[in-house]
Amino acid sequence: MTAKWPIPRPTEHAALRACDRSTRRLPPVPALMAALVEAVDRHDREGICLASHRVVRAAAPEVVQP
Repeated sequence: MTAKWPIPRPTEHAALRACDRSTRRLPPVPALMAALVEAVDRHDREGICLASHRVVRAAAPEVVQP
């Protein structure tokens, strides 16, 4: 018996292709800014990082990810 690692799963490839073809809608910038302000008030570093990155992505949709 030959072992292959990792085991190829066709559903993973299909899911990744489908994800590449579709665009994810982002919440409006004011809602993201409110989340950012709340994260700053709570001193939540991870929330600040996440919210700030989402604000930039929503405000500048022409920027593509590498």
